[in-house]
Amino acid sequence: MHVIEVRDGELLDGITRQAKQLGITDAAIVTLIGAADSFTVSTMPAGDAATDVITDYALPAEMTATGEIVDGLPHVHAVMAVEGDRAVAGHLHRAQIGTWFARAYLLPVTR
Repeated sequence: MHVIEVRDGELLDGITRQAKQLGITDAAIVTLIGAADSFTVSTMPAGDAATDVITDYALPAEMTATGEIVDGLPHVHAVMAVEGDRAVAGHLHRAQIGTWFARAYLLPVTR
């Protein structure tokens, strides 16, 4: 297992860069924890599973997620806890890390 930590910058870029440095092209992201200063997620409308509804949030959020790295690119589904004890969930497109940190726990796989 490998642990990737991002303390400042865009989370998915940090995971991509550090996985490459570790020689990891394919992995399970067993868990991801941390907090983001802002983030972007997408969900699907009820009538069209092939369409993404992408929403930017300029909100800080506690974060938990899981996913995978395939051919060097992370694919993450996250639950973001925001003010008011609310959760925003979906496919993570972006998470800006700065105030706190994020850690991704990776288990490399062979395909």
